Amino acid sequence: MGGKFTLLLLIIFLFINLSALSVLALTEEEISARGAVLMDRSSRRVLFNKNHEERLPMASTTKIMTGLLALEEGDLRGRVVVSERAAGVEGSSIWLEKGEVKTLEELVFGLMLRSGNDAATVIAEYLAGSVEDFSVMMTDKAREKGALNTSFRNPHGLHDEEHFTTAYDLGLITCAALDLPEFREIIKTREKRITWPGHQWDRFLRNQNKLLDMYEGADGVKTGWTTPAGRCFVGSATRDSWQLVAVVLNAPAMWEDATTLLDYGFDNWKLHSLIRENQFVKTGEVKGGAREKVRLIAAGEFTYPLQEGEEEHLVYSIAVEQPLKAPLRKGDKMGEVTVFLNEEELGGVDLLAGESVDRKNIFLSLKNRWKSWFLYLF
Repeated sequence: MGGKFTLLLLIIFLFINLSALSVLALTEEEISARGAVLMDRSSRRVLFNKNHEERLPMASTTKIMTGLLALEEGDLRGRVVVSERAAGVEGSSIWLEKGEVKTLEELVFGLMLRSGNDAATVIAEYLAGSVEDFSVMMTDKAREKGALNTSFRNPHGLHDEEHFTTAYDLGLITCAALDLPEFREIIKTREKRITWPGHQWDRFLRNQNKLLDMYEGADGVKTGWTTPAGRCFVGSATRDSWQLVAVVLNAPAMWEDATTLLDYGFDNWKLHSLIRENQFVKTGEVKGGAREKVRLIAAGEFTYPLQEGEEEHLVYSIAVEQPLKAPLRKGDKMGEVTVFLNEEELGGVDLLAGESVDRKNIFLSLKNRWKSWFLYLF
């Protein structure tokens, strides 16, 4: 009886530990996508990757960049006339008609919810004068955001041999777009009505992103498909104020891939607050001040995703301007604190004066000194 009981306990122990390993380890074979990446939106840290630097076509996920530029460079209230070229573009459409007038806001909703190639073309012509010039703007913006292996040839994603990105680059572009509050609001909208002049009804736009209804915390971002690109998807989800971005390119099982990546991130990583806003960091010596010392505090919060065991390898480096000379004003920058993980710089925040320090009053100082001498002598 004792031997059977021991064997049973051993089996249970092995089962529990193997289950834990299966959760912790996510292999490339479990992801159908040709290229994939899971990224923390705030820090841009890569939590998982598969061929994440391979250049691949990205179909309509291209429109993430188009939407980013529309919001950064355009006026959502601006009114735009639909050209013949835009009205006749092939592929997915919101049925724009030549000469129709739309606001930029309506076009961005049509772009992101219904993947309108016509809306993308109107936006390009509005912001840059032509699709060709807008494509240059898109590529330049990608470079600015750190996406160095991306090339745009159009604003919608119809196939072109020189139109490509990588899973990593598309993650960076998406994170940059998600930094914009307007973008976040648009992409999580389930349904939207926009005008349709000359018709008795409005255009009804329903978001094509199924992740919004199938995954807890899902809040973005864009689907895509062409025959050469295959099924492409960028998905985001936020839990406990922590947003992750999953990119899958040429993914036969794109919904399953996205949820698997997001589950892996939320289950096996934790967002740590490494520095808190207004946190006291150290005391600084003040030269020529009414006070000899000043508190140095963190200018803002710094968060970073870590796996179990990584926190013990963090190193904080503090650099303070020397010497600190009075007068100092509360909130003045005094230096910075930087966080390293295994010698890799993660980031940091400025150090600010926690209070003001006036210059030392020379006459009052001499008076006090003479007073001390007088008391000493007599």
